[in-house]
Amino acid sequence: MQTLKRVCWLVPAGLFGIPLLAALWLGVVESSDAIAWRRLFADSQFLPALTLSLRIGIVSTLIAGVLTMTIVTQSHGSAAWRPMQAGFAAMLALPHAAFAIGLALLCMPSGAIVRVFAWFAGWASPPDIATVQDPAGIALTLALVLKEIPFLVWNVAAQLQRVGQGAEIEKQVQIAATMGYARRSAWTRIVWPQLLPRLALPLLAVWAYGVTVVDMALVLGPTRPPTLAVLAWQWLLDADEAKNRQGAAAALCLAVCVAGGALLAAMIWTLSRATLMARWTRGDRPAPRRHLDVPWRKIFQAVYGAVVAMLVFISFVGVWTFPSWWPAQWAFEAWQVALQSASTWGTTLGLALMAATTGLLLAVAWMETTPARWDARAAPAVFAPMLIPGVLLVSGLYQVALHTGLDGTLAGIWIAHSVYATPYALVALAPAYRSFDPRYEQTAFALGKGRLATLCRVKWPMLRAPLLAAFAVGFAVSVTQYLSTQFVGAGRHATVTTEALTLASGGQRSLAAAFSLLQALLPAIVFIAARWLGQARASRLRLSVAD
Repeated sequence: MQTLKRVCWLVPAGLFGIPLLAALWLGVVESSDAIAWRRLFADSQFLPALTLSLRIGIVSTLIAGVLTMTIVTQSHGSAAWRPMQAGFAAMLALPHAAFAIGLALLCMPSGAIVRVFAWFAGWASPPDIATVQDPAGIALTLALVLKEIPFLVWNVAAQLQRVGQGAEIEKQVQIAATMGYARRSAWTRIVWPQLLPRLALPLLAVWAYGVTVVDMALVLGPTRPPTLAVLAWQWLLDADEAKNRQGAAAALCLAVCVAGGALLAAMIWTLSRATLMARWTRGDRPAPRRHLDVPWRKIFQAVYGAVVAMLVFISFVGVWTFPSWWPAQWAFEAWQVALQSASTWGTTLGLALMAATTGLLLAVAWMETTPARWDARAAPAVFAPMLIPGVLLVSGLYQVALHTGLDGTLAGIWIAHSVYATPYALVALAPAYRSFDPRYEQTAFALGKGRLATLCRVKWPMLRAPLLAAFAVGFAVSVTQYLSTQFVGAGRHATVTTEALTLASGGQRSLAAAFSLLQALLPAIVFIAARWLGQARASRLRLSVAD
């Protein structure tokens, strides 16, 4: 029995790891053709596309990281911290593709922002300025920064929630203040040296996504040439098998670049650590400087609110000539088409429910069967779907589907979505699950309750809120899947995400906005329901304790 208990963790690890490892292996095999590599290097678009991808990834990651540190340093311990956590968590529910489409509609040459300037400047037609899909990738970089900062702040908050880390850090800052150190200096010298190593994987995920993003790049990214990830995606969809292998080689090249960037960052951190440590501990007290308190939460709420409002506005627009601020004609055809596409949003809903359930079950099974010391060792595997370029992983998942006869089926898409949803559900659930007080279980055992009864009647009811939150995260991840749906589904099954991006690429703004709102609405409903059910359970527990 003891031996069985020790190997139980292999079940969830295998159910998650086997499809992932098979996809990686087949993806690498697919990209190992020497002729494909020669064709890739000879392609005139390759070097400019690679340079563009690396520049966008580096700039967006650095800006997002620095701004995250600034926001947390300024806000933690203040009255704004809790509302900011809640606000940024809500922003995570807005899918990347929907955000990109809304931002494009807001900033494009005929968008709302330009129309405001046109009224003052007297423009009669949209200016010949590439405000989106610009050659330098500025619009895509900005969108990545705006989407990744909430993700990084959420990860910082999760780290601070572990075993009272938030209170301990605030105590350290207060002690530093009594010694004459300003708050900013205390965070720079004491807190961030502790937090940054723990944020290595989230930062790596941001870097990998910035270099390899496809869905946002299709809407906001350059087109001549596009980023290397978009090129790889186009080649993988080509009917020519030689182009497919060239796309696979480009995907592997992106994976090597991501790994190389991570190794370079690790080397820089290792080599500079001694110098930084000497600077952090040298004991001088810099003269306090006045820093402007930026209302970060309000800024992000305004940006995200404007994006969502633009999607709602455009979804009802019929005729809207430039430079008018108000449409000449309203239309409801876009919503009629979207709501009548029952098969599309029904498929999206069904896949998301199945993938979220699978991810939550695997996450709970891992938490229950795996010793806590294995968490750190398993973290790279857990983060693998976030770190590996999407075009490489879905290429491998497609090969897995081909070998198992699941290509073009809903079952194949479900497995592909589960590979992505499981790690996010695990990351969302782990802090609360590992922080659960074991004395509750010990008390239940002492009263004669078995393992299953303790889980069902004590532990899981007390962890209801984080369990529901993890389910909602897995649901949102499944809804946003574009590449895996297109590749593994072989284009036979449409979801709101694939429809939104297809319509946005085709210039059908009203329909694209309507499907983007559907894409955002489905996860939002699940997040709201999860929050309400979690709070309702917490209220009942407080009342029972009071009685």
